[in-house]
Amino acid sequence: MTTDARVAMDQMYRHQRYFYDLTRKYYLFGRDKLIEELPVGGTDLICEVGCGTARNLVLLGNKHPQAKLFGVDASAEMLKTATASVQAAGLSGQVKLATALSTNFTPEMFGLSRPFDRLIYSYSLSMMDDWREALEHGFAQMKPGGTVHVVDFGDQEGLPRWFKKLLGSWLDQFHVRFRPEVRAYFEELQAKGRGTATYRPVMRGYAYRLDFLTKG
Repeated sequence: MTTDARVAMDQMYRHQRYFYDLTRKYYLFGRDKLIEELPVGGTDLICEVGCGTARNLVLLGNKHPQAKLFGVDASAEMLKTATASVQAAGLSGQVKLATALSTNFTPEMFGLSRPFDRLIYSYSLSMMDDWREALEHGFAQMKPGGTVHVVDFGDQEGLPRWFKKLLGSWLDQFHVRFRPEVRAYFEELQAKGRGTATYRPVMRGYAYRLDFLTKG
């Protein structure tokens, strides 16, 4: 994602950020299951790339008070809402946020001296034209044996064709694309011995969940 794209994101979310969570809960499925099942150790450093309003991080913080949580997002406008949400939840000491692209965030920007243990991409890869670069950068910021967790729009394989067409047209308005190549990318990494991928469809393929354990 370029700097110009970051400006575009700010323009898009300058007003949407006020009602983003209220509307997205009706169609961003699979997020809560990921949060419920995410393995969280007492010393884990967990970062969400494209954290938006910090909705997921607040839920994680409430569920795991010992967790050390971080969020980056390209939109400074969206992070205004995220910061307010974290403060309202009383999690300012636990959840740290920063404006950054998916291709240039680092643990050091949060004052950390070691890599992240887990990365979360919740409905963010489908908004990135440079998603491969973003993931490779993410791997470089994570320890060997760390995990990547993705939830995003699926291929709607088990749903009517008209629904897939309608959903695709609607998502186009938000610069969102279903990217079947993401699954293929992780399967290729697995074939190369870089880790183990687990893929699960959500709601008949409306969305998918992918967990990747990197080689330690």
